[in-house]
Amino acid sequence: MRFVIVTGMSGAGKSTAIHMLEDSGYYCVDNLPLSLIEKFVELITIPENEISKAAIRLDVRGGQKSEDVTSVINTLKEKGFPVEILFMDASDKVLIKRYKESRRLHPLAQGERVEDGIKREREILAGVKKEADYVIDTSQLLTREFRIELDRIFVQNEDYISLMVTILSFGFKYGIPADADLVFDVRFLPNPFYIEDLKPLTGNDKPVQDYVKSFPECGQFVDKLEDMLKFLIPGYIQEGKYQLVIAIGCTGGQHRSVTIANELYDRMKDTGNYGIKIAHRDVKKAK
Repeated sequence: MRFVIVTGMSGAGKSTAIHMLEDSGYYCVDNLPLSLIEKFVELITIPENEISKAAIRLDVRGGQKSEDVTSVINTLKEKGFPVEILFMDASDKVLIKRYKESRRLHPLAQGERVEDGIKREREILAGVKKEADYVIDTSQLLTREFRIELDRIFVQNEDYISLMVTILSFGFKYGIPADADLVFDVRFLPNPFYIEDLKPLTGNDKPVQDYVKSFPECGQFVDKLEDMLKFLIPGYIQEGKYQLVIAIGCTGGQHRSVTIANELYDRMKDTGNYGIKIAHRDVKKAK
């Protein structure tokens, strides 16, 4: 028997997670009241029951306290029920943006600003997040990436990856990415922009890659950067960080930064117990 409680911040993807789990064969219940959760688990875990996988979406309500939520979860664990907690999270900035786009009211805003509801919800769920078995931050995840992560954990039963690393190329002329954790400037490398045949291409094209990599400084830089990141990332994982954005920048974000980001991704994609993806923010912008 596998039983998952899906909880977390409103707007972070709890409904999407429940629907994906349902598509994967889980018997799902959406937003069961706290007072009924224990009884539900008792019913689905009786020996003659045919349900082998179940999930509940748990939302916070006005007036609830952190102790109310953690108490129910702790009671289930103390009684030996196979409870797993999936906590959905996202940055405040992303949550606010999602609420503005959907024009919905935050359930805990109580007529106030969305920011106030988010703050109140984080306070209520702080204890639950600490007890969570899995924390997935959807701030930077595409829907297909989210589905792959859920499938890997709850269907394929693979080890949980707590950290998602994004290697992001960008152009300084368009500004440093607001969500960048680490920023590296590769403008010290010769610029393919000034070579007529290479100007219309990008770092995704082999001629540009060959040109940038032809300079010894390029290989030396990537070697040192790779070594530093392999030193840093285990520390981030140990400290409970869920998202790490490594931003690689050049002038326009189309040649040098894209080449270096691709090379770094190729070197690191199969080397650690973390998820990793690549993105090129400015590669399609007009030259």
